Amino acid sequence: MILEQLRASSDVKQLPAAQLPELCNEIRRKILATVTKNGGHLGSSMGVVELTVALHRVYDFPTDRLFLDTGHQCYPHKLLTGRFDRFATLRQKGGLSGFPNKDESPYDLMTSGHAGTAISMALGACLGDALAGAKKKTVAVVGDASIVSGMSLEALNSAGHLDRDLLIILNDNEQSIGRTVGALSRVLSKVRLSKLYSGAKHAMEKLEELVARIPGIGKGVEKSVHELADHLRHVIAPGKIMDALGFRYFGIYDGHDLGGMVEVLQAMHEQPGVKLLHVLTVKGKGVKGCEEDPLALHGAKPGDSFILECDSACKVDKVDVEAPPAAKKPGAAAKVEFSRVFTDTLLAEAAADPRICAITAGMPDGTGLRTFSERYPDRFFNVGIAEQHGVAFASGLTIGGRKPVCAIYSTFMQRGFDQVFHEVALQRNPVVLMMSHGGLAGDDGQTHHGLFDIAYLRTIPGVVLLAPRDGAELEAMVRFALRHDGPIALRYPKAATSAPGRAIAPIELGRAEVVREGEEIALVGYGVMSETALEAAQLLEATGQRCTVVNARFARPLDEQLFGRLLADHRLVVTLEEGAIAGGFGSALLELASRLDGVHARVRCLGIPDRFIEHGARAELLAELGLNATGVRDAILGFMRETALFGTAAG
Repeated sequence: MILEQLRASSDVKQLPAAQLPELCNEIRRKILATVTKNGGHLGSSMGVVELTVALHRVYDFPTDRLFLDTGHQCYPHKLLTGRFDRFATLRQKGGLSGFPNKDESPYDLMTSGHAGTAISMALGACLGDALAGAKKKTVAVVGDASIVSGMSLEALNSAGHLDRDLLIILNDNEQSIGRTVGALSRVLSKVRLSKLYSGAKHAMEKLEELVARIPGIGKGVEKSVHELADHLRHVIAPGKIMDALGFRYFGIYDGHDLGGMVEVLQAMHEQPGVKLLHVLTVKGKGVKGCEEDPLALHGAKPGDSFILECDSACKVDKVDVEAPPAAKKPGAAAKVEFSRVFTDTLLAEAAADPRICAITAGMPDGTGLRTFSERYPDRFFNVGIAEQHGVAFASGLTIGGRKPVCAIYSTFMQRGFDQVFHEVALQRNPVVLMMSHGGLAGDDGQTHHGLFDIAYLRTIPGVVLLAPRDGAELEAMVRFALRHDGPIALRYPKAATSAPGRAIAPIELGRAEVVREGEEIALVGYGVMSETALEAAQLLEATGQRCTVVNARFARPLDEQLFGRLLADHRLVVTLEEGAIAGGFGSALLELASRLDGVHARVRCLGIPDRFIEHGARAELLAELGLNATGVRDAILGFMRETALFGTAAG
């Protein structure tokens, strides 16, 4: 096996050229076998195998610099840089990250999971090397969805001005996580392609002429380029953007032609200045089901049945996968994903109210808006990887009398922080911010955990913050949010919950819910941690402690009357949240306690500590952090032992 023998990027250079196609096949087989067992980003990585091998064939990594944007196309890169032996641990707790990770290997220059970052980082590294007198080459590989993000456009503008020795490779696979949208396009309608790279006798003035001269690609490329080109139409006059930015554009090349890629990259290696190389790839190359529906297997789950639908070159004979979950026992509560509850509720509300619109930033499936987009296409807006614009755009919709629901992952909402402040809250416009993946995002890891939304949104005046305990509350909270006259942010986790149907107390602004009455100790959970608080209270009852349990519902405004009573009548109040302790819900309650008279309780806050959390199954991470029921019970018993308030009886 060729791949198994590689220990460093330099080993790729030593291989006979005739072995490179088989190396690509082995990479695909290893990725397919691993993702089948562990889950992961199959389509993106399968699509860049030849391109990645060619890069390692031509450049001297890690001396030269390689930045991947977004990071989920990194699996071939990991396999070529000494991580073959550990690749089976991909996305497992304690194993390899599913994204580039600078703590994992010197070949990973940054820990990345957000799109739009590579060009800025690469340009900075390139300029830093130049100032230090270091002669290194810098390459940024950027997807067709990432390159249209605001941060990428800012970086392109700066790169053209600085004109350093930087190669930006546009990996155009015609399919982002959700189809690339926007207006960036006729940028590529004027293409300058020299004899050195294409064999053409002179540069083409029009992209149609160029495409007609590329064998084996034809109309598919022409269609792809026109769609990609539409992205910049409104930024600057058609065909002028690359000239204006100071770039030299080279393309379009077949990203799966390994020999051609090596030849082109060798030519790029010798060219000074800032360059944009446009390559066309197929997302999920080699896996039939993935090629036909790249979105379906963008994020594959363990055991997905695509093994037999692949080219013979990368077919996996047998992969042991975990057995499917056991059938639900009779009488057990039905479980459903929080995102499904959101989807169903929004669809029902939108059917009754034509003013409701939905916005996402390139993630219609992950945020649960795919069905909405199909049912109400005129009321659905995918702004691409442009969270800042998406939030401001949602605020603008309110001026036109619409009811916008802006659905973005918690970790990506951070990118729209200034817009939440300036375009939404300062205007007091009734935008509903739906933050999925709030809390621990499991095996996607530290770039995708949504741990800071409570803290950063709590600093902005006028934004109501709430989180559901379960599916029934999420259903009620979505309806409440749509009727609230002002900015409101609702977060929920990437997890399953009990299906709606439970009778609940009405949602009232800033009102918490007492789940059970107790004595001396009060557990206050925010969102899904209310369920954990209840489970922990049941465990504590076995030690003789009957605890009060409160479902906070709101992180702002707080239920000052109820919490004031808890602080006055209990000896210990413990807050629980699946978010950062620093500045989070517990901090809000402590701030309230500092303003009140008659506070007798000690307050202890349980949540995510002040560090970045690695990847792993959500249940594993909660247990490790002491945020499952037994961990909370043990922490409370520890609090009781540490304080003289409870004497020596506790524990």
